[in-house]
Amino acid sequence: MPSLNGAATVPKVATRHPLEQLSVDEVEIARQAVLDARKTFGVLFRNIYAVEPAKAQLVKFLNAEHAGTLSPDTPRPPRQARVQYDTISEDRSHELLESIVDLTSGKEVELRKAPTVAQTALIKDEFVEFTEVCVKSEKFKQAIQEFNLDDKYEIAIDPWPCGGPNPDDVEPRYTQGLIYAKLKHENPDTNHYGFPLPIIPVMDTFKKEIIRIDRLATGGTEDGLAYGTGPKDILGHCKPVEYVPELLDTPLRTDLKPLNVSQPDGPSFTVSDDSLIEWQKWRFRVGFTPRECAVLHDVHYDGRSVLYRLSLSEMTVPYGDPRPPFHRKQAFDFGDVGAGRAANNLELGCDCLGVIKYLDAVLVDSEGKPSVSKNVVCIHEQDNGIGWKHTNFRTNRAVVTRSRELVVQFIITLANYEYIFAYKLDQAGGITVETRATGMVSVVNIDPGKTSPWGNVVSPGALAQNHQHIFAIRVDPAIDGHENTIITEESLPIPMNPKTNPWGNGYEIVRKPVTKSTAIHASPFTNLNVKIANTNKINPISQRPVAYKFTPMPTQLMLADPQSIVAKRAAFAQHHVWVTKYKDEELFAAGEFTNQSQLEIGGVADAVARNEDVENNDVVVWNVFGLTHNPRVEDWPVMPVEIHQFHLRPADFFDRNPALDVPGQKNISSVEVGRNGSAADCCHNGATNGTESANGTVQGEPTSHRQGSVAVPVEQLNGH
Repeated sequence: MPSLNGAATVPKVATRHPLEQLSVDEVEIARQAVLDARKTFGVLFRNIYAVEPAKAQLVKFLNAEHAGTLSPDTPRPPRQARVQYDTISEDRSHELLESIVDLTSGKEVELRKAPTVAQTALIKDEFVEFTEVCVKSEKFKQAIQEFNLDDKYEIAIDPWPCGGPNPDDVEPRYTQGLIYAKLKHENPDTNHYGFPLPIIPVMDTFKKEIIRIDRLATGGTEDGLAYGTGPKDILGHCKPVEYVPELLDTPLRTDLKPLNVSQPDGPSFTVSDDSLIEWQKWRFRVGFTPRECAVLHDVHYDGRSVLYRLSLSEMTVPYGDPRPPFHRKQAFDFGDVGAGRAANNLELGCDCLGVIKYLDAVLVDSEGKPSVSKNVVCIHEQDNGIGWKHTNFRTNRAVVTRSRELVVQFIITLANYEYIFAYKLDQAGGITVETRATGMVSVVNIDPGKTSPWGNVVSPGALAQNHQHIFAIRVDPAIDGHENTIITEESLPIPMNPKTNPWGNGYEIVRKPVTKSTAIHASPFTNLNVKIANTNKINPISQRPVAYKFTPMPTQLMLADPQSIVAKRAAFAQHHVWVTKYKDEELFAAGEFTNQSQLEIGGVADAVARNEDVENNDVVVWNVFGLTHNPRVEDWPVMPVEIHQFHLRPADFFDRNPALDVPGQKNISSVEVGRNGSAADCCHNGATNGTESANGTVQGEPTSHRQGSVAVPVEQLNGH
């Protein structure tokens, strides 16, 4: 526990942008304010991070910033810190509190108590303690001894959130763990996941005591939900399998030649104030929270407002094995642990390529002491193929540009799994949010020679359980302002009729504004698009409202029974799109408290239930999509990435292709295999067929479909 000494001298806080994360000094101020206010208690700190100002205040400041009228006299939103912590009484009881600290005065200005049933995200210290408590526990030792393991093994422990606890669990806070044997090896990176043990210890997190050992079924299809079907030598049929290069049982490929990304003149983006990014016509800020990791704020394109805030809001991973206690095997990786706290320290030349700007994060330990986590977000440019192209078949001239993207990326590791998240902004005004799932599939023990309906055997004795990954993206739009309307747009057939569709080939586009907060399902058969429009501003060309649009991905939603705790605590996973009215601090699709929840409280379902007016209003759109992962042998031991993308594209926002002015720059490093010459200049001045002579004329025969294609003078057709 931290010392509870008197207040320290409050250091001077430099004036920082309202959207920048806290500095180390600011964290120290917030920590000391809480210690001063809770002098009679022990304090266990969980998070300290910047309070995002109320939207009404922040918008005024941002408008002045964009107008260039900021001055020392401009009113600034108060600079505040949010401190989440437990107070601990002599009887070891915990109370979850949240303090808001004014960083200028160094004083607590608000105190909030969490609901009695609420449990905050787990912190690193609790995971470490879980392992320590297991090793000391007589219950755990006895359970391990029952397996009669050889001395060649060590025990590896993966702490997990406890999911929705059993109804008869009465203690306030639990941690559970998946247990593996590990072959002793001089290399600490040897893979332990091939040797799962069929037990799950459960710890009272506050008392630091293993309260029980749950036994796991190991049977196959023929055994149903039965337990105790396995052999006494539970690991005798398991096999080691490695993934680190020096331990592989197959040599690395030798025919892969270098493919390097080079930017000899540096990047095309700039970073200032540690958070302001400017690239091409884009301007935005990158924020950071311990729960969401990287967040995009105040996104503008060519001086026009597009988004107020964009974030990964939540993800849940429910497992589909009905044998207890696997009903508790459901993680909310953002709410239960925190993406920011699980973020990798990215490696130069590996996780991101090219000329890279890294952003650090200020995190805290259980004593509230700050530390800088290096390189948790990377910013870089990448090529994404052809952006646009057209060939004039009459002259044989091609004009082609490459699509360059600015990528803001972070990667999180949660025990066995990795998730790679990226915001990608392109030169045509589009934004993509990308998720990539990789890492190790979670395995449990299965009897020799058996198969199971609840998963796939990926290695002898290792059953990779069926599960889902369901993500939620929160889009807080500002399409040319904060009064926006959500419009659904579907393409529907018109029955053949002599008056309007005599040949039967016509179809109609049906557009409907969303007037009340609601939920929407994807509809690929009607090509459902969701448009975020500003109906107060009309495109002069199309005469339609300026807008951005996305097509909801028709991925599978929650498979658990709606009456199950698994489904009730993830109500957000029941629909592909949610439309809600903006409310300050309503940021999380599954609600603020997901750890050990049995019901989603304060999430998008509750927000929609308010039945608020959302037309021509300050609205928020939530997009939900997922991966139903029925594992393959090819996912073992490390799965190739599974990719999903959310695409937000301008729709009548501009008066032409906004990437029309992108230059077609030839890649001077490109060469043709087997020949000495470099690639023809086919971007703006060259041709795709034939070669260009010294004076710029095209040489070579046209392709067959262009034979005889000419442009005829009008006067010839007029008889002149």
